[in-house]
Amino acid sequence: MRFWRRKKQEEQPEVVVAEDEEYVSDEEIEAELEALAAEEEEELDAGAEALLIETEAEPEEAEFGEYGDEYDDYELTPEDRQIVHEQTNRATEPTRRGLFGRIGGLFQRADFDEELYEELEEILLGSDVGLETTEAILAGVRKRVKDEGVKQGVQVREILREELIAILQAPHREPPAWARVPVPELLILLVVGVNGAGKTTTIAKMAHAFKRDGARVILGAADTFRAAAIDQLRVWGERVGVRVVAHKPASDPGAVVFDAVSAGEDGRADIVIIDTAGRLHTKSNLMEELKKIDRIVQRNHPDAPHETLLVLDATTGQNGLMQARTFTEAVGVTGIVLAKLDGTAKGGIAFAIAHELDLPVRFIGTGERMDDLAPFDAREFVDSLLA
Repeated sequence: MRFWRRKKQEEQPEVVVAEDEEYVSDEEIEAELEALAAEEEEELDAGAEALLIETEAEPEEAEFGEYGDEYDDYELTPEDRQIVHEQTNRATEPTRRGLFGRIGGLFQRADFDEELYEELEEILLGSDVGLETTEAILAGVRKRVKDEGVKQGVQVREILREELIAILQAPHREPPAWARVPVPELLILLVVGVNGAGKTTTIAKMAHAFKRDGARVILGAADTFRAAAIDQLRVWGERVGVRVVAHKPASDPGAVVFDAVSAGEDGRADIVIIDTAGRLHTKSNLMEELKKIDRIVQRNHPDAPHETLLVLDATTGQNGLMQARTFTEAVGVTGIVLAKLDGTAKGGIAFAIAHELDLPVRFIGTGERMDDLAPFDAREFVDSLLA
């Protein structure tokens, strides 16, 4: 299953300079460029008549996920989609077996009344969708039922499904950095999250997925406040087979980030994933530390970090939403990785994150194995919950 879009190998040949290569002056280079331009102009003139005879309509602007031939195909194959379906279905099983599983029974009634909305509200709140998001979902359903003159429960269920999908899709205005065109020469990802959320394991799973797709990955152990965090990342790096840049415990995280990015540049890596502090004493400290890391990264990569991902433990429910709000205010989170989703009946937190914080869920943790990380698909997620 594809996680990373890279430029085709034939498009990025190694540059080899021979030791005995003759010196070429600027004038000679200019003359060669002019000759090439003249040849191109002649070709254009020759083809002008054909263009006048038969012209093609301008292609419509590519929609999300459609890219040119210059890049490897990122679209999921039918086999990939089956894997996403199976992993999402497995991860949402606890939530589906919990309160969310009662939704199907609500719409088996021939007719519906106000009691249906009350029961639906109870189910959504009990699944940690949150009050604000629950009210928004119900308001959307009520409006469409009224406007469309819906009379049957099965039709209300479909409207609910569409409202749930819309909420999850709303923050996905552009593809993740690893799927954009053009692909950054060196993709730099920051990963944040509280200790115990599954941050280190998630980084390892991401590294494994990117490496499997052919990316050269380097990990930066910038969570220097905990010796265990450095050791854990080193162990995971050995298991995955990627390089880990680390310093001694309590060392300057900024120095680790500098060395990790430099290693990525010198080693012609494709992706650098930086593990940051799981906690600091105050939000202001967290903000200043991440700002410092941003400045270091941006010295040679002004548009980096290309993503700042927050790993949330799905089992924490609404507490996770509070964490997301704090980190977003402090460090500008761009996406969420919902870890341990397979171990909780509180999967409704995904809706609250999307609606209240306007953050896209990028990945979901679907188990304990290295391959148990799936790209988030809103339709698969909702359909699995409502199955």
